[in-house]
Amino acid sequence: MFEKVRQMIAEHLSISADKIKPESDFITDLEADSLDIVEMLISLEDSFGIEFEDSEMIDIKTVQDVVNFIENRK
Repeated sequence: MFEKVRQMIAEHLSISADKIKPESDFITDLEADSLDIVEMLISLEDSFGIEFEDSEMIDIKTVQDVVNFIENRK
């Protein structure tokens, strides 16, 4: 799951997948802004058939947070 999420994030943020680790923080480590994060989460919703509620998006800080969220929804 991590590999698939990592690849999607890399493509969305136009960065090397090698820079993305489970503990990577979207803002401080990957230099994503809030719009990048929202757009990325919408893309992940479409790919995995899940839905992030606005209140849940606030808790998404790291790549592992996204992986955990998706795994818990599957």
